[in-house]
Amino acid sequence: MMTTSTSHWTKGTLVAAVAAVACYAVWAALRHWARDVDDPGAMFAGLFDLLFAKLIGLLAMPVLLWAGMRLLGEPRNLVFLGAATVLWFFVGNRMAENSSVIDVAAFVYLLVFAGLCGLLSLATAGD
Repeated sequence: MMTTSTSHWTKGTLVAAVAAVACYAVWAALRHWARDVDDPGAMFAGLFDLLFAKLIGLLAMPVLLWAGMRLLGEPRNLVFLGAATVLWFFVGNRMAENSSVIDVAAFVYLLVFAGLCGLLSLATAGD
């Protein structure tokens, strides 16, 4: 039987990994859509679409983390949600905004994010 902290770490890592893959997929698809809308001849063409893609890519993370942790029976996760959302802002921005990131680098970023979120979830393991 797993201890409470090990169980919480496992759940946090699993939920963060699934949420990161889902957010990255949505963010990348929305950015691709926004760039297709972009018209080089028009001023600020596609700006709203790029801002929308960024907003959805960032705001989807806390919702997915909260839902995943609730599904796995971990109700009190405010510290985890806040810290993971801030971390996703930096990691997700780096992945989505940098067009030179290749698939291997994106995979590494997602693994690092999931691992760090697993460690962050230990902050609420004692609740």
